[in-house]
Amino acid sequence: MSANGKANASGKPVAVVIGATSKWQSDGPNTLQINGGVMDVSDVPVGIRWGVGGAIAQKFAQEGFFVVMTTRKAANAAGLAQAITDQGGEGMVVELDLMSQASIAAAFARIRSEAGDPEAVVYNAGYSHGRDLPKEQELLEFMPDEIFDTAIQLAAKAPFLVAKEVLPAMRKRGSGSLFFSNNKECLRGRKRNTGSSFYYPRVMMRSLAQALTEEYSEHLVHVANVVIDGGIDAPGVRALSKTAATGKQSAQPANLSGPLLDPTRIADAFYYLHAQHPSCWSHEIQLTPFGKRPDY
Repeated sequence: MSANGKANASGKPVAVVIGATSKWQSDGPNTLQINGGVMDVSDVPVGIRWGVGGAIAQKFAQEGFFVVMTTRKAANAAGLAQAITDQGGEGMVVELDLMSQASIAAAFARIRSEAGDPEAVVYNAGYSHGRDLPKEQELLEFMPDEIFDTAIQLAAKAPFLVAKEVLPAMRKRGSGSLFFSNNKECLRGRKRNTGSSFYYPRVMMRSLAQALTEEYSEHLVHVANVVIDGGIDAPGVRALSKTAATGKQSAQPANLSGPLLDPTRIADAFYYLHAQHPSCWSHEIQLTPFGKRPDY
């Protein structure tokens, strides 16, 4: 940090990645459960080691942005922050708990103070609640209320609160991007299968993106919903595939058993959206790996 208390001393444009780490990274909870410990990622490309959020953070840093990586615990993003530094980029890690309105407000107050008003914000929060329910509890009647509450918070209220934190400055400046990282469950309601999370509240995130598009496009703020339609390559997913091959994994999510999306290519798509000219903005794109029928 510089003498004036600014982490972004060079005044680079600021990109914020909400959810810069992954439950599937080498020491993520999903990976620890599957692998029985921290996974050796020496042979895993650095671009995919922290999932989609980590890949987006690296991409924007490579494009000259000062990147703010948010995560519930700063230690989760230590490796990612070091990777960005090693690549010649700049950034900072900010702790943010999306289950807490106070935490969201405090995190963005710090971001504005130490980095500056964001030029680009990517909401990339995910949740795995419901994946551990057995096959005989697939129906909604067996879903614990607290899982519903978590899903609503992360898919609806937290995106709303993040938008309120960043949109005023973008509107006044007349530029900015707010992108939501979503999945196929945002396209319509569908049955939750064994090994899948409780995802249908994500339709509300898509609706929020659509509403904000109508409200803020005239103020030159680019809002988009990105549908990631398939499983995503990550260290823990690779460990899961190995475990499934031995027959030890009984409830592998269907989206992780077919072709996987490369997080670095997903990051390219997010930056492509940000770099679009205002005369030709995309407000929703769907990313589907080859060999998979697109969901709708």
